[in-house]
Amino acid sequence: MNGVTVLTESETEVVVVGAGPTGLMLAYELALAGVETLVLEKLPRRIEQVKGGGIQPRTAELLESRGLLEPLLQRTTPRDPVGGHFAGLPVPLDCTPWHTRHPFPIPISQWEIEEVLEERVVAAGTRVLRGAAVSGVEPDDDGVSVTADGLRVRARYLVACDGGHSTVRKLLGLPFPGRPGTHQAVLADIRLSNVSSLVPRQLGHMSTLMRRSGDHWAMLAPLGGDRYRFTFGHADQADQADRADITRDSPVTHEEITTALRALYGPETTLGGVDNSSRFTDATRQLEHYRAGRVLFAGDAAHIHPPLGGQGLNLGLQDAFNLGWKLAATVQDRAPGDLLDSYHRERHPVGAQVLHHTSAQRVLADPSPSEDVAALRDIFIDLLRLPDANRHLAGLMSGLSLQYALPGGHPLTGRRAPVADLVTDAGPARLSTLFAAGHAVLLDLAGTVPTDLDLPPRVDLVRATCTDDLGATALLIRPDGYICWATDGSTTSGAALVAAIADSLAKVR
Repeated sequence: MNGVTVLTESETEVVVVGAGPTGLMLAYELALAGVETLVLEKLPRRIEQVKGGGIQPRTAELLESRGLLEPLLQRTTPRDPVGGHFAGLPVPLDCTPWHTRHPFPIPISQWEIEEVLEERVVAAGTRVLRGAAVSGVEPDDDGVSVTADGLRVRARYLVACDGGHSTVRKLLGLPFPGRPGTHQAVLADIRLSNVSSLVPRQLGHMSTLMRRSGDHWAMLAPLGGDRYRFTFGHADQADQADRADITRDSPVTHEEITTALRALYGPETTLGGVDNSSRFTDATRQLEHYRAGRVLFAGDAAHIHPPLGGQGLNLGLQDAFNLGWKLAATVQDRAPGDLLDSYHRERHPVGAQVLHHTSAQRVLADPSPSEDVAALRDIFIDLLRLPDANRHLAGLMSGLSLQYALPGGHPLTGRRAPVADLVTDAGPARLSTLFAAGHAVLLDLAGTVPTDLDLPPRVDLVRATCTDDLGATALLIRPDGYICWATDGSTTSGAALVAAIADSLAKVR
C-alpha cells in the first residue's frame, strides 16, 4: 500500500480516552444508562503500580451505591483502621461526625481499582481498546472525529480522562494554567530483601510512615510480605536545582533508590527488586473550562495538584460520577439544554478547592521547613486536636462535606444523601443500595407522593419508612447521590407538591 495507513472506520455515541480509574468509572456509568461507549487507552497493558493508594470515605459511599465497593474491599492492603491526614500532621482526621459507614480511608492500589472497574465495564458490553494512542481529535457542531493508531471513530461526545499530560488537551491547544512544579520526587514499588529496625512493620497513619535524614525525605509504606511503596525526594531546594538535568521522564535507577534507602533506613536495608517506578512533581494546574463543545475533561486531564492527602484519584472518580448520568441523559435526548454544562459549574469549584488546600498542605509538609513554617505546623497540630477544626478538615479531605449549590430552599438541597436503613415494600434495605442501576430515586417516607405521578425514565419511586429522622418526608436524590429536592411536608399542598416534584424531575432525567 506504499506506506499509506488504511484507517478502520467506526461509530459510537461516546469515546472515553484513558482507561485509568476516572475513564473506567465514567465508562461504567454510561454503560448503566445503555450508552454505547468506546474506551481508548494508549498503554497495551495495565501497569501494576500503587500510584493513588487509597479510597476516601465519600468515594467509598459512591462505589458502594453501585455495588462496586465489596469486590474492592477484597483487594485492600491490610491495616488497622486509621483516620486520614492533613499535610502529614500527626493527628488523625475523624470522619465519624459526618455519619458515614466508611469513616476511614481504604488502602488499595490504583491498578486493583482499575482491574475491578474494567471487568465490570467489559461485562456491561463496553469496548476497551488498548494500545490505541490518540493522534487526532476533530470536534464540530455535531460530534467528534477521533484518530487512534489506524482507527478513526466518529462519536457524539469525547471525554478526555488521559491524565495530567493529556494528549486530547494538547491536540485541542487548550491552555492548562497554574503553577509549574518546584520539587521533584520518586514513587517506586519495591521489594526489600533485608530491613532495619527503622523500616515500618505495618501500614499506619501517614505521619508514622514519614522519615527525614540528611538531605533525603521519604515515606515507606509496607504492602505485605517484602513489598513496599517507596516515595522519596531531596529536601534541600539547592540540591533540587543541582539535579535540574533529571527530568520527569528520566529513568529511576536502582542506584538512586538504594542510595535513598541507605540514607534513610540504614545500610542493612537492602533493595531486593523494583517492580516499577516513576517521577512526579508538585505542579498545580486546572483547566479554565471542563467542556470545550463536544469534548469534556475529567480527572487529571482537568486538574493536577501536589499528591497530598490522597485527593487525586478520588477527585477523578467523583468527576466521573457527576458527569456520567448527565452525559448519558444528554446523549439520549432526555436532558434539559443546560444539564451538561452543570458538570463544569459543579465540579470546577470542587477541583479549585482541592488545588487550594493541597497548596496549603504543600507548605506545612515541607520536609525542610523554615523556623516560621515549623511554628505554623505546631499551631496547626494544636488546632487539629480541637473537635470542630478536625471535623471541618475531615469533611474537606474525605469529600463528605461537599454540598453543591443547587436551587431550592430546603436545607438538605445539594447535600449528599443520608446514611439510612429503610423498610420498603420489598423488605429492609440500605438507602445506598437503591442506586445500583444508576437511577435517580424519589424517596417517599410519609406516603405523600401521589400514586399516579408520571415519572420519567430512570427515576425510581421508592416508598419506605425509616426509624431515623432524615429531615424530610420526601427526597429526590440524583444518580450521583446528591439531594436535588426535599420537603418536610408541613406546609405543602398536594398540587404544589406535584408541581415541585415535576420541576425537579426535569433536572435529573
